[in-house]
Amino acid sequence: MDNVQSSDFLGKEKISKLMVKFCIPCVLSLLVAALYNIVDQIFVGNSELSTLGNAATGVVFPIFIIAQGFAWYFGDGSAAYINIHQGKGDTGKIHKCVGTGMTLTVIVSVVLLAIFYPLKTQMLTLFGASENSIGYAVEYFNIILGFFPVYMLSNMINAVVRADGSPSWSMLSMLAGAVVNIVLDPIFIFACKWGMSGAAWATVIGQCVSFVISIIYLFRTKTFKLTLKSLIPDFKTYGEAFKLGLSSLITQMTIVVISLVCNIMLAKYGSMSKYGADIPIAVIGIESKVFTVVINIVVGIVLGCQPIIGFNMGARNFDRIKKLYRSILLCTVVVGAIATILFEAAPDAVVGMFGKPTNIPNPDDYWEFARKTFRIFLALVIFTCTIKMSSIFFQAVGKPVFAVLTSLIRDIICFVPLICVLPIFYGVDGILVSAPIADLLAMLVTAGLTVALFMGIDKMMKQEKKAEEIELLK
Repeated sequence: MDNVQSSDFLGKEKISKLMVKFCIPCVLSLLVAALYNIVDQIFVGNSELSTLGNAATGVVFPIFIIAQGFAWYFGDGSAAYINIHQGKGDTGKIHKCVGTGMTLTVIVSVVLLAIFYPLKTQMLTLFGASENSIGYAVEYFNIILGFFPVYMLSNMINAVVRADGSPSWSMLSMLAGAVVNIVLDPIFIFACKWGMSGAAWATVIGQCVSFVISIIYLFRTKTFKLTLKSLIPDFKTYGEAFKLGLSSLITQMTIVVISLVCNIMLAKYGSMSKYGADIPIAVIGIESKVFTVVINIVVGIVLGCQPIIGFNMGARNFDRIKKLYRSILLCTVVVGAIATILFEAAPDAVVGMFGKPTNIPNPDDYWEFARKTFRIFLALVIFTCTIKMSSIFFQAVGKPVFAVLTSLIRDIICFVPLICVLPIFYGVDGILVSAPIADLLAMLVTAGLTVALFMGIDKMMKQEKKAEEIELLK
């Protein structure tokens, strides 16, 4: 009962104060997570590996997303379960949910390792590696892949840590790993001259540091106590978490699908243009990393609020749910607007962080395509941010169908068909304009689902008020 009482402040404390406490550590944690890939790409791009090295890390990135998708599936599902049941005052089975999620994460990580290792060359080629970059990609991927279990379990546990009311610990875990990565990257790449292997080893050592800190937390949890028996899968208990985490998995898998389709189309239509195949894939690889930073800020805000949302939904504090949504939406719009201004006004400065092109025939083509990518492809990034935020909000309030639909509408239903059709008429530029068109269409659907959600909440509020009035009359 003490654990339940310790969560009561989520339903009483001032919302702005709660958001500062929970969102800032979560945002920093996810920014640090994005740094794992970005730091590698910055150091690689500024080394002798240059553009081809960037292309290599770019084609490995979607496979990272697959691993992260399953980790977030089990982690976010468990986190949503924890917070909703805290609000209901029912915390007895939380340890079983968390333990089951951890076990499933380990099992899936081993399965992915067994599938990816023998097929690595085929997969990396499928994701856009050319004959010029495939050697670098395989060298990097061989090391990264071996640490998938550590990487995935660390991500899964971090979601649970945030839900347990310790966002600062989650931030510490990710920050420590990132600092180690940043320190080791220049040592391994430049001093030791290990090239792509050096970037990979810096990354996985940082991941191991994050993993150890995450594991330590499991011995000091607030809401539940984990035992060895907790790790025995209990699918009956975990059934709700399976549903609640589904949108996280689908969101990540859609990133993989669009990365795959996008790279295939870039290789095809890029080779028909003056840019060639390597320039578009290298630039889109950079765009993906930068875009991840923006999205992770937004996701960090709404995920940071997930314990507050879940608790108040479980406790049926609907007025606070509405206030939370308005506050999260405002923060999302501000982040999206700042990103839009930056990408439209200073694309050279953003791309320039990842090094200058030195091992391609015409560097001017590289800069031209980079400017077009950031100004066209990310033109409606403010809508993309709102769509991603809405999906996680739907998940947090226990609306998995809305969450899944929002996850699918932008990337799979709109973007993939557009990116396959428009290049037929407009060449490689057709790929770039597909994104803002998909953002616009998906935003209309997301707005409709949001209206439907709050109409449903208003209906529940009226029903409860009527029930209270009837009870008073008795």
